[in-house]
Amino acid sequence: MQNIQEQTITLAAICQISFLVQKLARQGQTDNESLSTMLNSIMVTSPENTMEVYGGELQNIRKGLSTLVSHLGNGEQQKDPEVTRYVVSLLSLERRLTKNNKQLAALGSRIEQCQRQLDHFSIESDTIIASLASIYSDIISPLGTPIQVAGNPEILKNTANQHKIRALLLAGMRSAVLWRQLGGKRRSILFSRAKIVACAQQLLKQM
Repeated sequence: MQNIQEQTITLAAICQISFLVQKLARQGQTDNESLSTMLNSIMVTSPENTMEVYGGELQNIRKGLSTLVSHLGNGEQQKDPEVTRYVVSLLSLERRLTKNNKQLAALGSRIEQCQRQLDHFSIESDTIIASLASIYSDIISPLGTPIQVAGNPEILKNTANQHKIRALLLAGMRSAVLWRQLGGKRRSILFSRAKIVACAQQLLKQM
């Protein structure tokens, strides 16, 4: 049960990131606290437990948990195919990344550089966000078909928004890697769907 809970937490984080990417691409804005939590998750490379990656508070992934329930559950809540596409794309890219030792090593090295930058800049700074975006562009994008982000063309032309979206997608990869490390498999989303939804609902009740 513990494994299901941890997998649910990381899958919820991927859902939350997908929601944030969609909102940013469509509206040009996103919740700064949630953005910071997800970007910080990239920097937490040696956590004592899964929740530490997301700031230690379930509240930080509330939107992801509710998105997970609405998309995997059998309720009448509307499912957003765009959010689903982002989640599936991130899980697909993660598989390519974990099979590429050279890119994995490069990713680790570049994240260490960003961790050193945190001594001088905040996680929400343009400098850090641009650095994280460049890691995504240089290391993750070439692994396979780039994730096509849909939204308002004027918003997507803005360089700062482009950087935030790529930085968020990098955070999505971090959670996808962690999900795999915790035993997550794409077939388990199908076969353990009811357990995952029940777990997410239980976590939401704890808030």
